[in-house]
Amino acid sequence: MRNTAQTLFFAGHARLPQGMAAQNVFESLSITVEIDSRYAVVIEASCTLATEHGRAFVGDLLRGYSLLGGMTEPIAQVQRRYIGRAASALVAALKDLEINFERHRQTFGTVAVEAG
Repeated sequence: MRNTAQTLFFAGHARLPQGMAAQNVFESLSITVEIDSRYAVVIEASCTLATEHGRAFVGDLLRGYSLLGGMTEPIAQVQRRYIGRAASALVAALKDLEINFERHRQTFGTVAVEAG
């Protein structure tokens, strides 16, 4: 079991395009990540895409990535590898997640939580 006192949780949100299956359940797409508080590395990621396969794809894409690197690479990966109507919403949610992460860094001055 991981020590959640040493992790941070961030979310990014975006509106879904009209006519998507997930829109019947959610009006917006959410991407959430739990990161290691020392290096901002994504430990776990999830999203509200309608299919389990889509959720797993996004989780695998983000797991192991450090948010300290910004969202340029994950956005490029989505644009190159996710061919579907939710691509623009995924990009927007990643940008929103990055804004929330940077806001946290500015407010608290660091990502790292003091150990012990």
